Amino acid sequence: MSFRDLRNFTEMMRALGYPRLISMENFRTPNFTLVAEILIWLVKRYEPKMDIPTDVDTETDRIFFIKAVAQFMATKAHIKVNTKRLYQADGYAVKEMLKITSVLYSAMKTKQMALGDLIEEDNSKFKFDLSSRVSDLKAARQLASEVTSKGASLYDLLGKEVDLREMRTAAIARPLEINETEKALRAAIKEVLQSVEETKDMLSNVVSDETSLDAKIEKKKQELERNRKRLQTLQSVRPAFMDEYEKIEEDLQKQYETFVEKFRNLCFLESQLDEYHRLEQERFEEAENMMRMMQHVLREEEEERDLTRSSLKDEDSDMDVPEDEGSDSDMDESRPSKPRPTQNGIMAGRRARFIGNMQGGDSDETEDSEIDVDEDDEDDDEGEEEEGKDLEDNSRQGPGSRGARPSKGGMRPPLLEESDNDF
Repeated sequence: MSFRDLRNFTEMMRALGYPRLISMENFRTPNFTLVAEILIWLVKRYEPKMDIPTDVDTETDRIFFIKAVAQFMATKAHIKVNTKRLYQADGYAVKEMLKITSVLYSAMKTKQMALGDLIEEDNSKFKFDLSSRVSDLKAARQLASEVTSKGASLYDLLGKEVDLREMRTAAIARPLEINETEKALRAAIKEVLQSVEETKDMLSNVVSDETSLDAKIEKKKQELERNRKRLQTLQSVRPAFMDEYEKIEEDLQKQYETFVEKFRNLCFLESQLDEYHRLEQERFEEAENMMRMMQHVLREEEEERDLTRSSLKDEDSDMDVPEDEGSDSDMDESRPSKPRPTQNGIMAGRRARFIGNMQGGDSDETEDSEIDVDEDDEDDDEGEEEEGKDLEDNSRQGPGSRGARPSKGGMRPPLLEESDNDF
């Protein structure tokens, strides 16, 4: 008996329309009167015209009533119930009655579902969904095959009924012979005695097996006790190498602590070194940036200085060229003429001015210097032509006239020959 069974039983009886309210407390104690009322009502639901005795006052009436109900359920509803549990009239009887009520309840639900299906079919008369009926078609096909096979087997059995009926009637009509009966009984007794002997032999074997197992158990117990003693002796004896092992273990622990400390220090120093390298890299990058800025500033200043120098040199060249030409003409008129051994000899009375630098490359300053040198070369050519004329005049006048004309500016230092190749 369980709470779920009682609850299901009460709900099913209420759904089936039992006129009386059934509580779950009604079956805590035996209540045969209520059980009899419920059984009568259930039988009437199955077969309204069934006549069942309703007298349950005496013990024999109750037994007869329970037997009648059980026979009816077995023949009509094909439900097998336990008469002893029904007679107890408690929670165990509820389990037996639940078999009957579950069949009625399922039939009622099926009927309601069939009515609902009819209503749905009426509502959707022109709608037919074949996919929802596939399972029904499969079940119907299987049932049809089972019906045909059962019908064929039943037909074969009914065909044999004629011969079987004659044999059955002959066996029933034949009188019993005492000798044959005695033989059958003796054979049965002999078989029973043989089975008893076999059982006794098995029991004797069981006893012998039991003794052998006891002996094995005792032997194993002795071995266990011996092994325990051996284990105790081994645990009590200290191994020879144990002292050395403990010493080595202590040394290993110290070495491990030293290793851990050094490893920690190494990690710290590596982190400090990385930090130092990072700071040095930052300083180097800052210094490099400052150097680049200074180089850029110096380059700009040098470019400005070069521009100013080139402009000043252009101005000086414009101012110096006519002065040199005038001074050369005056000096040529005032000083006596001298013989010149070569064209590239020493020139006196003229200052040659070279502007430039000793570095190669194409720049504005070098271009200006080349222009000045070209101008000076032109001036040299003109001076040589004038000197050649002076030499011719002096040769015509003679040495007296050469001595009579002192140089206007005195002796000038000789100038070295310079060419463009020096630059």
